[in-house]
Amino acid sequence: MEVNPIETQGLRRVFKSRKRTVEAVVGVDLLVHPGEIFGFLGPNGAGKTTTLRMLSTLLPPSGGTARVAGFDLLKQQDKVRDRIGYVGQAGGADREITGRLELVFQGRLYGRTADQARKRAAELIEMLELEICADRKVATYSGGQKRRLDIGLGLVHNPQLLFLDEPTTGLDPQSRARVWDEVQRMHDRGTTVFLTTHYLDEADALCDRVAIIDQGKIVAEGTPEELKREIAGDIVTLSVGGDQQRALDVLKDQPFVREAGVEEGVVRLYVERGEEAMPVILRLLDAAGLKLMTIDLHRPSLDDVFLRKTGRSLRETAA
Repeated sequence: MEVNPIETQGLRRVFKSRKRTVEAVVGVDLLVHPGEIFGFLGPNGAGKTTTLRMLSTLLPPSGGTARVAGFDLLKQQDKVRDRIGYVGQAGGADREITGRLELVFQGRLYGRTADQARKRAAELIEMLELEICADRKVATYSGGQKRRLDIGLGLVHNPQLLFLDEPTTGLDPQSRARVWDEVQRMHDRGTTVFLTTHYLDEADALCDRVAIIDQGKIVAEGTPEELKREIAGDIVTLSVGGDQQRALDVLKDQPFVREAGVEEGVVRLYVERGEEAMPVILRLLDAAGLKLMTIDLHRPSLDDVFLRKTGRSLRETAA
């Protein structure tokens, strides 16, 4: 029987100081299936990294239960560590030695012989396309090269489960694409990947399933397509000169409008057949003497899911 790589119930983390108590993670329930890429999506400060650090044994939970790689997170930490890889936001490579030597050293720490460690380092260098820089000091690496080396360090011991914390933050588009390719290759080889991100396109492109976290609580979970399907129809956002509430009153009771509201200073309409609704909306606003300033039509995105669940845009919150 295959073991689920991650199972948590009521996982909590509280930080206390003399002045106040902050509940950073509030009763998180997670179930990650073998071989999937599971995305933990949310703005900075939502509790993503705190959750990941608990699951990777770097931070003790304040409450709840968890099993990681089939072992009790609190009672069997050594066994959990043997079976997971962890790539933090800051990375862990020594800038003053070569990437190859860093990979060999990491292999030796996991109990491999010198020959085994050198062979595994060579495999990872080829797999991650680091041949051009493997024998240079890490200090000379580009951001993308360093990030791929960080991933290599997390894969040295062939972990069942790899944790990636914001794997592409700060990278240029080309380097991001190469990291995405490598994550997808890991998935194809059967590695389970748990990644945190605040990039909507990253979660949409890479993840088999996504949990959206906000203020320490999971507010939605499912495949990207399932989450977007919860928002039926198309989305029209518009603003008018003057009172947005007046525009909402004009439009909200139209038969093609499923849901309507004013959010973040714009009128947001969930409509059937947006391309047919747009001309009608324009005529209704004109007849009401309202001057249209902006209007936009788009299909539902993960940002719309976040907005529906929290009342805030993830794009703006992340920024």
